[in-house]
Amino acid sequence: EVQLVESGGGLVQAGGSLRLSCEASGYTFTDFYIGWFRQAPGKEREGVSVISDFNHNTYYLDSVKVRFTISTDSVKALFAVSSDNAKTSVYVKINRLKQEDTTTYYCAMTGVAGKVVEKTWTDEDEYDYWGQGTQVTVSS
Repeated sequence: EVQLVESGGGLVQAGGSLRLSCEASGYTFTDFYIGWFRQAPGKEREGVSVISDFNHNTYYLDSVKVRFTISTDSVKALFAVSSDNAKTSVYVKINRLKQEDTTTYYCAMTGVAGKVVEKTWTDEDEYDYWGQGTQVTVSS
């Protein structure tokens, strides 16, 4: 069973920094996209940043690309003894936090090996697995 577990959210002062983490486990495929969406109450979920597992290309929402940095490390499923060993951690470092960053951040992962979402990465329907979310609150 694929699981995505986020951590790192919390209460931070405006201007500060935060790093969100997501650990993905239980998968047996490679060549996926993994990254972050966010959703504020009453608003649609929006793609913030994702990274490709096979070429490490990164994608950012225009409004955050200066302050957000995504990265990843993984134990490749190909080299894992079993799905128990395949793990990927994806991080997003958020600098110069703003009150508008206050929202719940979700980790998301595509579930089909080799599926390319280069042009559609912001579409939440492209992602098969989701974490429970981690809340970020930025105080003034």
